[in-house]
Amino acid sequence: MTEQLRESYDVVVIGGGAAGLSGALTLARARRSVLVIDAGAPRNAPADGVQGLLARDGIRPAELLERGRTEVRGYGGQVVSGEVGAATREDDGFAVVLTDGRSVRARRLLVTTGLVDEVPDVPGLRARWGRDVIHCPYCHGWEVRDRAIGVLASGPMAVHQALLFRQWSADVTFFSHTAAPSGEEAERLAARGVRVVPGEVASLEIVEDRLVGVRLGDGRLVRRDALAVSSRMVARAGFLAALGLRPAEHPSGAGEHVPADATGRTEVPGVWVAGNVTDLAAQVGAAAAAGTVAAAAINADLVAEETRQSVAAFRDPFSAGSEARISELVTGDRRHGM
Repeated sequence: MTEQLRESYDVVVIGGGAAGLSGALTLARARRSVLVIDAGAPRNAPADGVQGLLARDGIRPAELLERGRTEVRGYGGQVVSGEVGAATREDDGFAVVLTDGRSVRARRLLVTTGLVDEVPDVPGLRARWGRDVIHCPYCHGWEVRDRAIGVLASGPMAVHQALLFRQWSADVTFFSHTAAPSGEEAERLAARGVRVVPGEVASLEIVEDRLVGVRLGDGRLVRRDALAVSSRMVARAGFLAALGLRPAEHPSGAGEHVPADATGRTEVPGVWVAGNVTDLAAQVGAAAAAGTVAAAAINADLVAEETRQSVAAFRDPFSAGSEARISELVTGDRRHGM
């Protein structure tokens, strides 16, 4: 059964991960009418647990999100399943159209849709992603400590990634694949005891649902327990094109993000972003914090707008509609759609 939507909200949050739910929680506690639209495709879905999250270390991703939805709903926020097809400017707000035909209006937008990991086209790699094919040492390093770790040269951060994983294991092998390290990079790897294996990787060797090694193009098998891969990270933001907001290349060269200031405010008035859609390296805790910061900025922006309107009505109390407008702002009826 499709959940009934109101005609309009103070804020529509597009994306129901840690950033979106934290933002929605803050906004709902600020007595704003808020709708979260969640496509149900979290980036960390394959992971066994969320690591390094204070007081919730190891919690399963699905459980964390379900707890978050419950908390948002407990303060009057609405969370629905759906995918946004387009967002356009409409009068002094926005029209948000879902792919199933539903639509709502919003005074402000908070976009927390995350990113897509584009991984090298190596047979067996995508299927093991988030399991024994990993990317973040702070997310997975402890779980593969003291084991045989491989690092695939798959992006500009690959050497850096290998040097980081060396902190967790003395047995780290760097696979040059299609991008051999420079002389300086090779020296740094050698100084830290990271072996460099030349040659293109042909596939991953999987036995009984676990990674056992990396198969090279010449047929050699290099046994590894885990393989670190730097994905190209691309923000999920195509639906913002009608607003003139498009992803830009990230300064690190690791992918594309939606640029924003420290509060998540974008170049498009009324649109904020938080989490991996703008910060490619943000872990769950950082994404959640960014959602809270953006939500506070949005609420302050709405308060400023409402204050300007109240002052205008106060100065001209006999203007058309001023009495109703003052009552509306004072009682907060608009906030909860009463």
